[in-house]
Amino acid sequence: MTHKVSFIGLGVMGYPMAGHLARAGHSVTVYNRTSEKAQKWSAEYGGRAVASPAAAAEGADFVFCCVGNDDDLRSVTTGTNGAFGTMLPGSVFVDHTTTSAEVARELAVEAGNRDIAFVDAPVSGGQAGAENGQLTVMMGGDEKAVKRAAPLIDCYARMQARLGQAGSGQLAKMVNQVCIAGVVQGLAEALHFAERSGLDAGAVMDVISKGAAQSWQMDNRAATMIEGKFDYGFAVDWMRKDLGFVLNEARRNGAHLPLTALVDQFYSEVQGLGGGRWDTSSLIVPLRRLREH
Repeated sequence: MTHKVSFIGLGVMGYPMAGHLARAGHSVTVYNRTSEKAQKWSAEYGGRAVASPAAAAEGADFVFCCVGNDDDLRSVTTGTNGAFGTMLPGSVFVDHTTTSAEVARELAVEAGNRDIAFVDAPVSGGQAGAENGQLTVMMGGDEKAVKRAAPLIDCYARMQARLGQAGSGQLAKMVNQVCIAGVVQGLAEALHFAERSGLDAGAVMDVISKGAAQSWQMDNRAATMIEGKFDYGFAVDWMRKDLGFVLNEARRNGAHLPLTALVDQFYSEVQGLGGGRWDTSSLIVPLRRLREH
């Protein structure tokens, strides 16, 4: 069954996600703050590009969104020419942005007041996952709305799950980022230790990756960390944004996250070295700088 859908935000994630929806046969209308990107997408996939979120959402059964942060999300939903103003009663807004749980709950209430369903659905898998249709999607919101959206989300997801009511998807994404931050810091220190010990770090990784130390980060980032290449994934600036959400939520719920707070500081050091756009595996850079001095 095909639907009339819209996609708001055509960054490195949204662009291919919207493309998967179009390839699946859905009628897709897109909006992007930089109109040239929307025109390019339209030329590539055959959908329609429009000048505002409101125009994109008009008449759509489902509105998908993947923008930058809380303020961006508020702007494209409830701001001037926002999508909520033109969405049909009974339609579903699926937000793939990584935001605070607070804004997800806020917009779920506002959507409900307008007879719209709001699903917070942050993703994990990075640009490659989006391009290959292999994302993991963590969702919060009304169970019926999630079930309605599920077949469309399947167009670009290998795994999707509802974790609870509004905000639960964002909280699950925070758990995801806590796990990643700790693993990457451990891998960076392990490689640094191997190098300082005079070992062939690559050979060590080949061995231990077949045992209990194995991780996605080790399999996909160890070799590029050894080479000092950091343009393969999720940017440090984005991770710091996400960890900011984590630490703010922890202050509210009383969770004690000493390692996460420490790794956030290490990412701040990377930013200070000009690495805000490097991928998150660049945590090894400050360690190597210490060695040099």
